[in-house]
Amino acid sequence: MPNHLHILVHGMQPAVNLLGFVRVFKSRTAFEFKKTGGRRLWEMSYYDHILRKSDDLGGVACYIWANPVRAGLCANTKEYLFSGSAIVDWMNAKKPDAEFMPPWKQPRPV
Repeated sequence: MPNHLHILVHGMQPAVNLLGFVRVFKSRTAFEFKKTGGRRLWEMSYYDHILRKSDDLGGVACYIWANPVRAGLCANTKEYLFSGSAIVDWMNAKKPDAEFMPPWKQPRPV
């Protein structure tokens, strides 16, 4: 997405440090961007959503991959240049049975 980033990170150890990961990620990418682009890359804060064991990782990944389509940037997920995965053959991944709905988009009970 041109104005934000979705990233799905899976901690492989119990003592994983999400805050440290985000700090280092933003620091390193901002440094490289500033060298080439001459501008600031990131805002000060970010939004995170911690997934539970019951959450479907495949559904979350498909939601992220489909974000450029929902935004009207391309007709299908395979056309968007900046989509991808370091561990999943995402272009051939099976679509999940249920569509993931982020908690902030779910209707509130009345």
